[in-house]
Amino acid sequence: MHTLNSPQLASDAVVPKKTIREGWLLLILASIQFTHIIDFVIMMPLGPQLMRVFRISPQQFGYIVSAYTFSAAISGFISTLFLDKFDRKNAMLLLYIGFIGGTFCCALATGYEMLLLARILAGAFGGVIGALVFAIIGDAIPENRRGAATGKVMAAYSAASIAGVPAGLYLATTFNWHAPFYALTFLSLMVLATAYFALPAMRGHLTNAIKSNFLHVIGDILQNKNLLLALSLMIALTLAGFTIIPFISPFLVSNIGFADNELGYMYLLSGLFTLIVSPLVGRLADRFGKPKVFTIVALLSIIPILVLTHLEPAPHWFVLIITTTFFVGFGARFVPAVALITSSAEPNIRGSFMSFNSSIQQLATGFSALLSGFIIQKTAAGPLLYFNIIGFIASFATLLAIFIIWKLKVVS
Repeated sequence: MHTLNSPQLASDAVVPKKTIREGWLLLILASIQFTHIIDFVIMMPLGPQLMRVFRISPQQFGYIVSAYTFSAAISGFISTLFLDKFDRKNAMLLLYIGFIGGTFCCALATGYEMLLLARILAGAFGGVIGALVFAIIGDAIPENRRGAATGKVMAAYSAASIAGVPAGLYLATTFNWHAPFYALTFLSLMVLATAYFALPAMRGHLTNAIKSNFLHVIGDILQNKNLLLALSLMIALTLAGFTIIPFISPFLVSNIGFADNELGYMYLLSGLFTLIVSPLVGRLADRFGKPKVFTIVALLSIIPILVLTHLEPAPHWFVLIITTTFFVGFGARFVPAVALITSSAEPNIRGSFMSFNSSIQQLATGFSALLSGFIIQKTAAGPLLYFNIIGFIASFATLLAIFIIWKLKVVS
């Protein structure tokens, strides 16, 4: 295991002064990622319960999902101005404190409108956290190991599915939908304390940090063809997943016959297998090339997309196989893609670009949820209609992502 002051790192200018093993750094980043991912994904399995409690339509539920993402997008654009001008540790701690406050407000919400406002607050801080996590990886981990490092941190998505979502669903069904947010607030406070004492100062990127205004930074990004390709790749990948994901739980309950408390099995199995597959895909991407591995995984992922969105009532074991392969493919695609996107920006602009990229991703996520919400209709009897159309949209977006990734270049 190499330390962050190892000569094998990409540049001494971006190495934290305090020696810390890569594995320990990645564990802390994964823990931060774990909590803010739970905060986002827990809304999807809570969908059926929230739609009943608040008596809202699929479109209104789409607004709850989109509120977080659009807020995250706006805050991401704003943070593009200053994210590369501060110690990475201080920026992370400040954002994480704001995120915890937003999550606690979700726990306190007593109505649809209050929950909507709380999601906006949580998204304003949570959305930028992901960008900063990958900026730190780009600073601290050399390109030849960045795919594996990205896979390890993105395993937080899997861990959220294995532990966080089933636990959240158990709390929601045993008590009420507020309970998961109280529990997440407590867990996040423990992670915050650990990060405060364990994360080293990270100021190396400040040596060449961009000192221009917001418009100049945005202009530099939008005039860079390679960065535009990276942004386009993120948009395509997001459309390929988040047109489907917010409505999987409502679809399984309304159309397939799942009970609310059975949805936890889907997330448990999906997370377990993704936890195994994603780090493996990261290592394969480092060894055989990220575009090649991405292409193979993306093509295979189209199969469960089409099967899932065309499902008729079927045995639960079969449905769980399909949902598991869908989520595994979704996570595996992102590993080589995010590693390439991180490597498409120079270190002195990486934090700002990753924040901008996160904003674009959040906008695409919100648009995806809104698009699906407008297409999907709920019949008087309960079942959802037109989910198959969403499958065709996601498949096309996946093919578009494959086309884009072969044009993307690594610059650092």
